[in-house]
Amino acid sequence: MTPELTQALLRHTDRQDVYGPYLTDVPGMVLLRSDHERPPAHLIFKPALCIVVQGAKWAVFGDRHMDYRAGQALIVSVETPALGRVAEASPTEPFLGIIIEFDLAIMREVADALDTPAPGGEGPGSGVFVTDFDGPLADCTLRLVRLLDTPQAIPLLYPAIMREIAYWLLSGPHHAEVARMVLANTHAHRVIAAIHRLRDRFAEPMRIDDLAAGAKMSASAFHRQFRRLTSMTPLQYQKQMRLLEARRLMVGEAASAETAAFAVGYESASQFSREYSRMFGLPPRRDARLLQQA
Repeated sequence: MTPELTQALLRHTDRQDVYGPYLTDVPGMVLLRSDHERPPAHLIFKPALCIVVQGAKWAVFGDRHMDYRAGQALIVSVETPALGRVAEASPTEPFLGIIIEFDLAIMREVADALDTPAPGGEGPGSGVFVTDFDGPLADCTLRLVRLLDTPQAIPLLYPAIMREIAYWLLSGPHHAEVARMVLANTHAHRVIAAIHRLRDRFAEPMRIDDLAAGAKMSASAFHRQFRRLTSMTPLQYQKQMRLLEARRLMVGEAASAETAAFAVGYESASQFSREYSRMFGLPPRRDARLLQQA
C-alpha cells in the first residue's frame, strides 16, 4: 500500500476526537482507525470494498474465515452478517482501513459499456473474497481520500473515480465474481434478490420453497447457491439478522428482551435467550446492559 495513502489516512483520522468508524462527505466511504487490537464484533457487511491500508483484520462469514492485511481488500458482493476483528494494531502503528460501498448503478453502467462484457457465469461464486489491492485501484482510492480536502469537488469528481474503480474490478482477476453482483441475467442475481427479500422481511416466517420459487430454482439448488454466496444457510442468515436487530433494539431503543424477541419474529422468549447467548456469549439483558455502559 502506498505511503501517500497511509499518510492521508493518518492525517484525516488524527483530526478526530472519537473512536471511529469515521463517516465522510464522499458517498459510501468510511475511514477506519484503531490504535489497539479489538475484540470480535458482530456486524452486517454491505456490498463494498473493505481495504486494509495498515495492520490486519479478519472476518467470519458463516463457516468461512477470511484474513486480510495491508495491501489487501475484502470484497463483499451481498449484504450479510459476519463477525469481524482488528487483529493487528498498536499506538505506534495503528490499524488503518477504508470502506467504499459499491454504487451498483455506476457499476451496471460500466459493465454495459465494456467492449467485452465481463462474464458473470451461471452459478454464483463466493459472495466474499480477498484480493490484492494495489496499482490503479490503490490510486483511485487515494484520489477519493484526497477529495476530503476539497469538499466542493466531491459531487463532480466522485462519480468519475467510482467508474474507474468499477472498471478495474470488472476487468481484473475477480471480474466474474464482481460481474455476478451487477448483471441481472444470472442465477446469482436471482439468489441475491432472494437474499434481499429475506433481509428486508427477516421477522416473518420463512419457507425455503417460496424463496426458491422466487429465484426460479429448486429448493436444493437454491439452498446450495445461497450457501455459496453467504457461507451460511438461509435459516442461519435469518437468525443472525434477527439477533442483530434485537440487540440494536435493546441497546439503542432500550427495548426489553421480550419486546425485542417478539419484534424480530421469535415466538418463544426462552428460545430467543438461548440463541442470543449462543451468538453473543451473554444473556440478552446482561449483554445489552454492558453495551449501554460502554
